[in-house]
Amino acid sequence: MAITLPSPASPLKIGTRGSPLALAQAHETRERLMKAFDLPEDAFEIVVINTIADRVLDRALKEIGGKGLFTKEIEDAMLGGQIDIAVHSTKDMAVAQPEGLVLDTFLPRENYRDAFISKSVKGLKDLAEGAVVGTSSLRRRAQLLNYRPDLKVVEFRGNVQTRLKKLEDGVAEATFLAMAGLNRLGLEEVAQSTIEPEEMLPAVAQGAIGIERRVDDAQAAHLLEALHDKATGEMMACERAFLDALDGSCETPIGGLALHEGGNLWLRGEILRPDGSERIAGEDRAPIEDAAEMGFALGKKLREQAGEGFFDWE
Repeated sequence: MAITLPSPASPLKIGTRGSPLALAQAHETRERLMKAFDLPEDAFEIVVINTIADRVLDRALKEIGGKGLFTKEIEDAMLGGQIDIAVHSTKDMAVAQPEGLVLDTFLPRENYRDAFISKSVKGLKDLAEGAVVGTSSLRRRAQLLNYRPDLKVVEFRGNVQTRLKKLEDGVAEATFLAMAGLNRLGLEEVAQSTIEPEEMLPAVAQGAIGIERRVDDAQAAHLLEALHDKATGEMMACERAFLDALDGSCETPIGGLALHEGGNLWLRGEILRPDGSERIAGEDRAPIEDAAEMGFALGKKLREQAGEGFFDWE
């Protein structure tokens, strides 16, 4: 079947949130499509969609819902035909997509580490006892309190620029952002240091851009096939299977990272109580073709080790 390529007269509509980082990711997707198919910029239209996560900034994410906060309005627009594809931070995506949609394209993964940001100290170990640290991530909060129970953790909602402004205003002494986001925004110099996974495991799928489409859209499937990074897709299959076994959401402190080791994937994962009082971790290795199954098994194992009551906050 012949596939009609987008054109200025009939552009492909790319849906995205409106934050600077989300727009940077949509622009990267457009540029990769332009290059892959030798198309002009106006063969693609970037459509900004406001989500509830963008509108409600005065409450913690866990108080207003799960991962769907970042995607529901965008996915509704795609199902309704207002957009053709949607560009997401994969770490914000639920494991299961709404009926009729599929997330099967991933761009090459950026730096998966967290960035430590402060005006006064170089790293987490340098923070004074009782220092105030800001984060909107339940994972980072739990990891911090597990590692440094003396710290005071306060809510830090908003996009990258908003959080940096709060730091400038002295609301906290330090905060954390994904290094991938800073790199994509050209703000690498903001980071005092990067945090290795041995110190704090990143969020599942951190650093990976995922592109969602309608299942029956042959044109979008053809275009996105040219962008898909196989190695990133393998890591995502493993990490997201781990998340699936844990029924992970924004209300669950979970860290996970899969890395290639020759023909294998090495997965490290952890779950924590939100107050940091308990951490359960594990790791495993498997051939790439078995990595998703291994990820699910590790997630199930950690959940079983946690026992009754560990996930009561769900």
